[in-house]
Amino acid sequence: MKIILGILLPPLGVFLAYGFSSTLLINIGLTLLGWVPGIIHAVWAISKQQDK
Repeated sequence: MKIILGILLPPLGVFLAYGFSSTLLINIGLTLLGWVPGIIHAVWAISKQQDK
């Protein structure tokens, strides 16, 4: 579910996985620069967090 949200709304998916953190701020910046970089970072960050 988090990965689907990471694709549709990247900052929301990252927020659900990490809460308010530097990862969220990076994702917001990347999403503002372009939707695709935000999606790529969100999917990567969420999958990295799920591996732990």
